[in-house]
Amino acid sequence: MSGGVDSCVAALLLARAGLEPVGIHLRTGVKGDPVAPGQRPRCCGSDEAADARRVCGLLGVPFFVQNTEREFATIIESFADSYARGETPNPCVACNGDVKFGALLRRAQSLGAGAVATGHYARRVRYGERWAIARAKDRDKDQSYVLYMLDQPELEHARFPLGDLVKSEVRALAREAKLPVADKLESQEICFVPTGDYRDVVREKRPDAFLPGEVVDPRGIVIGRHPGVGSFTVGQRKGLGLDTAEPHFVVGLDPVKRRVMVAPRAELGVSAARVGDARFTAIDAPLAGIDVDVVVRYRAEPVRATVTADGHGNADIAFHEPAWPVTPGQAAVFYDGDVVLGGGRIRPCS
Repeated sequence: MSGGVDSCVAALLLARAGLEPVGIHLRTGVKGDPVAPGQRPRCCGSDEAADARRVCGLLGVPFFVQNTEREFATIIESFADSYARGETPNPCVACNGDVKFGALLRRAQSLGAGAVATGHYARRVRYGERWAIARAKDRDKDQSYVLYMLDQPELEHARFPLGDLVKSEVRALAREAKLPVADKLESQEICFVPTGDYRDVVREKRPDAFLPGEVVDPRGIVIGRHPGVGSFTVGQRKGLGLDTAEPHFVVGLDPVKRRVMVAPRAELGVSAARVGDARFTAIDAPLAGIDVDVVVRYRAEPVRATVTADGHGNADIAFHEPAWPVTPGQAAVFYDGDVVLGGGRIRPCS
């Protein structure tokens, strides 16, 4: 229970269903100034723990705090390392796999619990003989993308009580139950970035990612300077500081040469990509290739592609039409309609 309205209503629904939920709040060790009134709260902060405890008291639900500082320290280090390599990570993917359905699931089992329930907007469905993640009813809040890595044993013990609700219904349930978090603002997306600027974390952990370098066009001609590759991500347009006749976008990052590669809109789009650490939960790895919808960034529109696994933890994506932006470090998630078949982490172009 983060202390937000979603996880609190998930606990409410479990209790109303006659189950015996136990609320567990994750202590991440992330320090920061208290959140001022009207500001977006930080998931897993001290104020959030107090809210989660209050709701558990109202529901008559036991409440525990679990120390996950070690697991989060690893996620933060990996986050900074990725930016230093010229990649753009999604730490929510690592958190869900390593913490919420890793350390937390182990804690749940030690307490004798049969499942871990979260406030994610996603559904657990049957896909043939297997469990799978599927998109939520609320498409604007859908979080199936960041849950693609869950395997069959984890899905066996996963529950998503909000999957068939929209956000307005969740808030209405909280108001009806007089939960103090009913109208609480959404938490900020990256919980371990107290300032709201990811570059502050990367600068602290990997200052070498902020050595200045050159901005070059597709022909390798220097057209500007930059303050460090850690400030950029593939697909970025704003903040380049270029004096060009038309807008340019970041199409590549070379941390070794400290170069940011840019191109105008007419030259954007890729026809293929490769992912590493590929996971296929709802199906066997498609060694012969399979046509799927691919989402290459959280809440991006799906694009049609053929995905072929190599049997060694990688998969190649052949887009049916040029796709953009395809960003190294982000997840590419494969769908059959609303059902997640698998996914992987986009690798830099060789």
